[in-house]
Amino acid sequence: MQQRNLIHYLVITLKGMAMGAADVVPGVSGGTIAFISGIYEELLTSISSINFSTLKLLKNNGFKAFWKAVNGSFLLALVSGIFISIVSLAKLISWLLENKPILVWSFFFGLVLASILFIGKQISKWRIITIVLFVLGAIMAYYITTLQPMITENSSPLFLFIAGALAICAMILPGISGSFILVLLGAYKPVLDAIHDRDFKLLAILASGAVIGLLSFSKVLKWLFSHYKNLTLAVLTGFILGSLNKIWPWKETLTWRTNSHGLKVPFNEQSISPFSFDGNPQLAMAIVLAIVGFAVIIVLEKIANMSNTN
Repeated sequence: MQQRNLIHYLVITLKGMAMGAADVVPGVSGGTIAFISGIYEELLTSISSINFSTLKLLKNNGFKAFWKAVNGSFLLALVSGIFISIVSLAKLISWLLENKPILVWSFFFGLVLASILFIGKQISKWRIITIVLFVLGAIMAYYITTLQPMITENSSPLFLFIAGALAICAMILPGISGSFILVLLGAYKPVLDAIHDRDFKLLAILASGAVIGLLSFSKVLKWLFSHYKNLTLAVLTGFILGSLNKIWPWKETLTWRTNSHGLKVPFNEQSISPFSFDGNPQLAMAIVLAIVGFAVIIVLEKIANMSNTN
């Protein structure tokens, strides 16, 4: 495990804050941010290292040995950043999504678009099978974004356990966000209600599913990266490309739902042309913000390259 100082962990915390900000936006995956910030594979390795062997290590050799085995300092710095971001930015991003949705989505659209190029460049050799998997990943993700959310909601313990497991898998998978999966499953409102009503029993069941899903899926992804890195990257790149439909800034609301505050918010939307809006005074600013989002990834890549050469 590489040696790090306080500055390194501060940078990891900042990357966690970026992941948390992305996870607050329903449609943007924190996994995408982890990938473009260069910590994705280490995150998978650290999470997948939490198993019965390391728990046995905790029992036999103490906390210090366990902490080192699971890369605890890295996970603590990252999770702290995610938590700080969600707590501090959730209200701001929610307000922006409600009042300036086109501008917010434009920024993230540019950011995710640039991340496709960034991740695609990690593929050392493009072959026919690589291209096929890239296309299949894009088609699969696009199809998921067009699915109709379930109108009927389910708050049974078993359902929320499964929903938690699936949502956390989406959260660490670049492309579709965990909150969007909850919306599709019809579990988004029950989860919000559980948080609002402080229903700790249901929240504990959801968290249990998330933990099981995270530990299991991270091992699968780590194995794929170890044995089929190029093919895995091709699928993930295609997945992110297909998910762009979800964060396309210009939407038409087909159906509405009532949130936990009693307000009507969009439930089912479809992408439309920006020229469908009369005049569309936000078009110029939307393009600027998309370029800014794109530039952020380019700058991050340059900084990462500079740090690797030093």
